[in-house]
Amino acid sequence: MKKRKIIGTAERPRLSVFRSTNGMHAQLIDDLTGRTVAAASTAEKKLVKKGGNIAAAKIIGKTVAERALAKGFKKVVFDRGTALYHGRVKALAEAAREGGLEF
Repeated sequence: MKKRKIIGTAERPRLSVFRSTNGMHAQLIDDLTGRTVAAASTAEKKLVKKGGNIAAAKIIGKTVAERALAKGFKKVVFDRGTALYHGRVKALAEAAREGGLEF
């Protein structure tokens, strides 16, 4: 099966989610200019102490939403990569929606 290409623009950046066994990363990317507009990660020790769980995913989702809204972005395109939409990816997406992002 061929993967769809998801592209973020200046008006609607791509919310890219990467998860590993030990942490999660989320970033807003404008693919037309190749810039990362906002990002949040479990690698930021001031955000979470342990990064491979649903509670940490919710914190990352909320934080990336706050940072996006501070830069003036409300609508985004969600890109979960190859990860299934459940568990930590779903928790991050729901927290980002609760934080004010629309996708």
